[in-house]
Amino acid sequence: MANSTPGEGVPDARRRRMILIAVCIALMAVIASVSGLNVAQLELSAAFDASQSTVLWIINIYTLSLAALLLPLGAIGDRFGRKRMLLIGLVIFGIASAAAGFAQSSEIMLTARVFSGVGAAMIMPITLAVITSTFPEAERGRAIGVWTGVAGGGGILGMFLSAALVDIASWRWLFVLPVALVVVALVMTMRSVPDSRETSRHAFDIVGALTSVVAVAGLIFALQEGPERGWAAPATLFGLIIGALATLGFAIWELRRRDAALLDVRLFGERSLAGGSITLLVVFGVQAGIFVVLFPFFQAVLGWSGLRSTLALMPMAVLMMIASGLAPKLAARTGPRATMATGILVAGAGLVLMAALVSVDGGYLSVLPGMLAMGFGMGLSMTPSTEAITSTLPQERQGVASALNDVTREFGTALGVALLGALLSSGYRNAIDPRLIDIPRAPGAAREGIANALEAANQAGPQAQSLIRAAQESFVTGWQHAMWAGVSIMTALLLYILTRGPRRTSSAHP
Repeated sequence: MANSTPGEGVPDARRRRMILIAVCIALMAVIASVSGLNVAQLELSAAFDASQSTVLWIINIYTLSLAALLLPLGAIGDRFGRKRMLLIGLVIFGIASAAAGFAQSSEIMLTARVFSGVGAAMIMPITLAVITSTFPEAERGRAIGVWTGVAGGGGILGMFLSAALVDIASWRWLFVLPVALVVVALVMTMRSVPDSRETSRHAFDIVGALTSVVAVAGLIFALQEGPERGWAAPATLFGLIIGALATLGFAIWELRRRDAALLDVRLFGERSLAGGSITLLVVFGVQAGIFVVLFPFFQAVLGWSGLRSTLALMPMAVLMMIASGLAPKLAARTGPRATMATGILVAGAGLVLMAALVSVDGGYLSVLPGMLAMGFGMGLSMTPSTEAITSTLPQERQGVASALNDVTREFGTALGVALLGALLSSGYRNAIDPRLIDIPRAPGAAREGIANALEAANQAGPQAQSLIRAAQESFVTGWQHAMWAGVSIMTALLLYILTRGPRRTSSAHP
């Protein structure tokens, strides 16, 4: 049996608040860096004379290294000491972020982003593990709700601040925010966060750790590259095959290791772990897919700037954070399954509203009701799902539990972007073809996407307005296809949770 080495007992209420603030600031630095560079793609391309493919790698390599290393580094943090791991992660992340801000070439930028991902993989699972291993059971749900709100809404807030910095200054200032957050988190962690660690009679599962890195890296790589290179491209297929084989090998190896495993895969037979993981996978997938749809709508259909587009998402983020805080109280009264089901139902209703009401002429008001419902519903479902995952694993394995929670989120995000993005593109192409028949000599590039159509309209002469309108209406049609697909997925999730969701939130194993 593994034993937990307690640090300093249960901290008092004031110190618990400081701990929660410290880990949420650290989490915010990580989350903001996931989405921040998306608003500066053109600036990065100009600064490094880089291709679109290189710019996408600068953005995606951070997520790839983060996701691949979450499980092993979360497990090492359990043994090495969670406070120590958090501090080292903050230092690595801060130095790498500063190096990215001063980078003079794409090679230096890519290297800095890789190390940022390494630091983030040390930080992210530990922030949640500190909460679950420090807070008493009566307060744990509320603290997880705050953490979940930051994890869910922090990305939108980070994008808004990033867009503002790009508009006001330059893309290099994007790294000032994470570095500043790291400095504050470092000081607060040293002063308030207690240390805790696992002592185990089992050797560290090196084979499981390495296999998990290959599995996650291969699958995330395939999901990131599929939409860009094509799903039949050799690189995409190679990543998919390697990732799938490594996943199978990881499961077989961990079953043999049983209690000595990095992650006891037998626990996926329990309702809490399975229900929480599937819910987070789907909810974060749908959320990521919605962002793929919303930003082109705001910028290409409504003609808004990046800053105004991210500001338009803030009501959704605020409601998500509010609902994440309310979810523990509702779960205490009605149970986690009812709370998760309610959140999924409300989020699904938001997708229905967006699919049914969206229009070119309706503008922002045609999508706002759906956005608000989506934000509130996702917030309600995320907190009990996170608690369902962390409560399934023993107290001394909370770094692994938290890492599993984070890996699930990353997989969901990559899946959502790939799936709903593909549905949007195919729906757009199918819708614009008959419209282009009525526009003689319409540029062929207009079929590739709404951004291409708007660019082609500059050379379309008197047909420009007709081409723009055709592209906008076709985009809305593609939007509806993606949203209705999301509704189907959320309906399936709702039925699963109603029949197989966790009956109650169990305490962490002693």
